[in-house]
Amino acid sequence: MAEMSLELFKKYITKRLSLLVEKEICMHFCKLKKIVLASLLSALPFATFAEEIGSVDTVFKVFGPDHKIVVEAFDDPDVENVTCYLSRSKTGGIKGGLGLAEDTSDAAISCQQVGPIELNERIKRSPKKPHVVFQKRTSLVFKKLQVVRFYDPKRNALVYLTYSDKMIDGSPKNALSAVPIMPW
Repeated sequence: MAEMSLELFKKYITKRLSLLVEKEICMHFCKLKKIVLASLLSALPFATFAEEIGSVDTVFKVFGPDHKIVVEAFDDPDVENVTCYLSRSKTGGIKGGLGLAEDTSDAAISCQQVGPIELNERIKRSPKKPHVVFQKRTSLVFKKLQVVRFYDPKRNALVYLTYSDKMIDGSPKNALSAVPIMPW
C-alpha cells in the first residue's frame, strides 16, 4: 500500500514539475516575443515620411521589380521651410519585391531653404549634436538609411548628412548638403 501511494506521489510530483516547467518556458517565450516585437517596431521608419518624386530603372529583372534609383523629398520635422531631396538605390528582383533584399548604401542628398527659417532653442543649444531628421529601412531588420542635421552657428548654416548603418557595422559611404540660412 505504501509503495502504491509512493508511486502516485511520484506521478503527482512529476506532473506538477512538468506543468511548472511548461509555465516557465511560456513566460520566457512571452518575454522573447516582446523583445522581438520591440526590435521590429524600432526598425520601422522614423516619423518623417518621404514623398516619392520619381524613379529610374537601372537593372532589368525578369522576375520581380527592376533595380532602381528612387528620388524622394521630405521636410525637416524640426526646422520649418527646409526641404531635402534624397536619391537612393532600391534593390529589385524577387527578394526586393518581397521586402527581403538589402539595398546598397548608395545615396545622395540636396537640401534647400523654401521659406523663412527660425531655429528653435534645442538646435541652437546643441549645434554639434546630430539630430535625426529622417530614417528609411533598407533591409528586413538591421540596416537603415539615416539623415542627420547639424547646425553651424559660425556660418549660420544647417548641414545635412546621409549615411547607412547596420546593427553590427555601417558603411563609410555618405553624402552632405548645407543650407545657408538666408533672410527671406
